[in-house]
Amino acid sequence: MQFHVLLGPDQAGKSTALTALRARAPRVRVLSVDNRFLSPGHELIGRLRGHLMTDVLPGLGTAYSTDFMAALLQTAVLHLRDQLATADGTWPVLLDSYYYKILAKCRLAGVDDNNPMLSWWRTFPQPVGVFYLDVPPETAWLRGSTGSGPNPLEYHGDQPTREGFVSYQEQLGKLMLDEVSGLPVRVIDGTGPVVDTVRVLREELADDRR
Repeated sequence: MQFHVLLGPDQAGKSTALTALRARAPRVRVLSVDNRFLSPGHELIGRLRGHLMTDVLPGLGTAYSTDFMAALLQTAVLHLRDQLATADGTWPVLLDSYYYKILAKCRLAGVDDNNPMLSWWRTFPQPVGVFYLDVPPETAWLRGSTGSGPNPLEYHGDQPTREGFVSYQEQLGKLMLDEVSGLPVRVIDGTGPVVDTVRVLREELADDRR
């Protein structure tokens, strides 16, 4: 089964781009663990993600270990893998981040890179290409600070600061790009209008189908 992955740092605009893509290209199957993309019957994935933010991350290192955090995140990874397995190839498939971003965040949180879970994820089917939505960390910080603010898996330190966010995002981007270094990667400027991002995605996905 051929598929592509849309990857990028936090606050890059992936969810906005995927929402716009789904509206403009309904024949592209978008797979994501964001609540807006979960199909009926998969609400559990969203609830587990919510508990990660409200229960696990505040108690990380005391009530919960980083391995426990990785195990909870694995439910999202497996959901994407399972949904990919149901695709019949009729329409192009675009996965939101796949396991690459989660794996990078696990490593930044202190999970050993040799953890069997991370090694298992790397055996999963690989995409034919990756779209990397690139946004400078400083721009991403300004975007995130206008809303509810970054979550603890988006910055270094006990509290969100510009320096901690920028440092984290720089490391996150490097780890993600290292993880997909053996794959074709198309870098997209994430600072431009979302319509430009959607146009690139539609054209690339259509070309791949020819």
